[in-house]
Amino acid sequence: MSKKLFIKTYGCQMNVYDSDRMTDVLAPLGYSTTTTADGADMVILNTCHIREKASEKVFSELGRLRMMKDRARDQEGRHVAIAVAGCVAQAEGEEITRRAPWVDIVVGPQTYHRLPELVSRIDPAARQRVIDTEFPEEVKFDQLPGEHAPRGPAAFLSVQEGCDKFCAFCVVPYTRGAEFSRPVAGILDEARRLVAGGTCELTLLGQNVNAYHGEAPDGCSWSLARLVRELAEINGLARIRYTTSHPLDMEEDLILAHRDVPSLMPYLHLPVQSGSDRILTAMNRRHTHDVYLRVLDRLRAVRPDIAFSGDFIVGFPGETDRDFAETLALVDKVGYASAYSFKYSPRPGTPAANSSEQVPEDVKADRLEALQQLLNAQQLAFNKASEGKVMDVLIERRGGRPGQVAGRSPYMQAVNLAAGEDLVGSIISCRVTEARQNSVVGAVA
Repeated sequence: MSKKLFIKTYGCQMNVYDSDRMTDVLAPLGYSTTTTADGADMVILNTCHIREKASEKVFSELGRLRMMKDRARDQEGRHVAIAVAGCVAQAEGEEITRRAPWVDIVVGPQTYHRLPELVSRIDPAARQRVIDTEFPEEVKFDQLPGEHAPRGPAAFLSVQEGCDKFCAFCVVPYTRGAEFSRPVAGILDEARRLVAGGTCELTLLGQNVNAYHGEAPDGCSWSLARLVRELAEINGLARIRYTTSHPLDMEEDLILAHRDVPSLMPYLHLPVQSGSDRILTAMNRRHTHDVYLRVLDRLRAVRPDIAFSGDFIVGFPGETDRDFAETLALVDKVGYASAYSFKYSPRPGTPAANSSEQVPEDVKADRLEALQQLLNAQQLAFNKASEGKVMDVLIERRGGRPGQVAGRSPYMQAVNLAAGEDLVGSIISCRVTEARQNSVVGAVA
């Protein structure tokens, strides 16, 4: 009997990948995905713990799900299983069961391969809740089944998890654990399956993906660059990307891969967080702004058309006006194609959360507005510079309007153009006719 599964995904691309893999794990139990929680037999909130008030958003959503669950029980005599997965589950599992006792399952990001077993242990009559937030000895990737359905023209592929950097603001080492690199064979097998299913672009994922050092079949350790070169040999895989990287792990072989591997896209997301060396030290980033800029210079030397994206935190404890000015100066010097910027938010259990030098909220808000004005201007300028150019665009889906399709340029620009849906899954030549803030308009060249 078919059962309906709804997964709401918060946060990063890794969570998107994990949600897809949860559908694979549950498919043998008869679950098929649906686009709404209404009428679902199981609802999973796959959570993120990076931003402020992340857990409160989850509890707010759980309140709405409780009403849906009660309504299904009282009016239809039907049990709706509710699960909380991901990093909030890992960090606050006991708190979730205390505050939301109607939750059936709490499962961490390293144990969702056990979902079939956890589902079998649900007892609605006894209101028995199941918690699994361990860091198990078995590797979850070894326990995951094959994909139950094609992922589409562009797909994520997790190759590395966890982080050993311990930035002072970040919860990832505590929720995802220590750095772990998947063995090469499993990655290549998954990549080939995805390509056979119609995927032609893969984004390799990791919390610190360029720290990848996975075991190869011959017992040697492969770097991310070596892995990229091997993936590039898969027939039908036209595009490769990777995210998210750390400046200290941009080794020379990976830089040279941007020169040597045509399918490695000329776009790199490389977070810096601040332009102030003083703040970078306080963040425990372990690099300076000069080190960061030298990495970008080296990449531009081997791939002159490469574009960059970055991450920025404003209002980190102790940040002064001068520190913030140094961030603006770095942004001005780099010229980003796009970027993500946030106000610092204390995450419980991280060193920075206990600092006595917290920056007032109004100051953080003013700085964020100023930074985003600059970043938005750079993004628009980058898009404007594309006008009139012909570039290859991967058509990923039908567009928001009739007769329109949508895709991505090599530089991750969203591209909308008038064309038939038969082009979905194809890479076509497209002339950019109009630049907008967050996208470009094109025409088939």
